[in-house]
Amino acid sequence: MRTIWKGSISFGLVNVPVRVYSATQSHDVSLHQVHAEDGGRIRYQRKCEVCGEVVAYEDITKAYDDGENTVVLTAQDLASLPAESSKEIEVVEFVPAKQIDPIRLDKAYYLEPEEQALKPYTLLRRALEDTERSAVVRFALRQKTRLAVLRVRDKALLLQTMLWDDEIREAEFDVLETVPRISAKERDMASQLVSSLAADFDAAEFTDDYQEQLRTLVEAKLEQGETLDTSKTFGESEEGEDAEVVDLMEALQRSVERSKKRRSASRADASGGGGAGQGSNGRARKKA
Repeated sequence: MRTIWKGSISFGLVNVPVRVYSATQSHDVSLHQVHAEDGGRIRYQRKCEVCGEVVAYEDITKAYDDGENTVVLTAQDLASLPAESSKEIEVVEFVPAKQIDPIRLDKAYYLEPEEQALKPYTLLRRALEDTERSAVVRFALRQKTRLAVLRVRDKALLLQTMLWDDEIREAEFDVLETVPRISAKERDMASQLVSSLAADFDAAEFTDDYQEQLRTLVEAKLEQGETLDTSKTFGESEEGEDAEVVDLMEALQRSVERSKKRRSASRADASGGGGAGQGSNGRARKKA
């Protein structure tokens, strides 16, 4: 992994020098825009509106425009901001982990301690584990003050940035002001459906159908070219299987029955060594 930032965690008078690494990565197949007629790459140029010249990245800076005036801000100007020059991850408070609303969580980073800081790093990690709390921290990264939560993942400290209050939208939908009548039978059937799909979450059991199918498509097209028959590659679509179901109770009943059948089939496949079936809707699916 490549270090993206160096700094230190400060809690009280304790200072822990750390290196920061991105904790996630994309598995998406990379696609480019091309000219449909001849396959030529489409590239975008950074053109100046004043002189019309194409500008190199090293000659590009930032500016603020209020509609009347433009203030050009150089890299040196931005680096001079006190918050930007700080390399400290300041622990503000320790809070119960359940108080952090998941909607706030954004990018995740691993913190690696410098060798001489392993003891205070381990002490902080164990303090979080013992108290079952997370640390709310502040720091500056890439020209923005960040609010983040510091928590434990395995033996490492994980830093996860959080959105500010004004970055989270409220669900203000007029339709939710009307409360429909839900019968006891409907609630009971819905509970049965939940029970039939109940499980302990294991992310390793799921795969990204779309990306798997996209790789299959790329490989098939490399091999067969324009003669590719996608229906032979992926089989017929199962869309519209339950399109005729309009009654809520009937839909719930069918869902419970289908869930039970799929669970039974999964257990049979697992005991007999069978693999998971091919997904059809290009979404993350659970392996059998």
